[in-house]
Amino acid sequence: MAPVRRIAQIVHLKPSALEAYKECHANVWPEVLQQIKDCNIKDYSIFFDNDRTLFATFKYVGDDFDGDMKRMSENPKIKEWWAMTDEMQESPIPGAIGSAEGPGWWKVLDEVFYTE
Repeated sequence: MAPVRRIAQIVHLKPSALEAYKECHANVWPEVLQQIKDCNIKDYSIFFDNDRTLFATFKYVGDDFDGDMKRMSENPKIKEWWAMTDEMQESPIPGAIGSAEGPGWWKVLDEVFYTE
């Protein structure tokens, strides 16, 4: 069994999108929630600060992160969800196109400290 991998990411929210973003995340589609579970993601949270930054953190408990992320990206409902939420966001990654393609949409952060 692979060790738990903790992942943190950021992206920026468009100023006009806060209420819509909160609303869609209060009612996440069941297919999206199931795909997250099926791809070995646990303890997933998204936080917002007033500087328009969204901060996400989750634990990956599988043993093939790249394979699981590929499976997630191939799900048509996930693609639809990402298209909707990407419209509300601005990526901090130079050259980012969207969640479904390109160099990445959310910026992955380096962990500098952890304790249980």
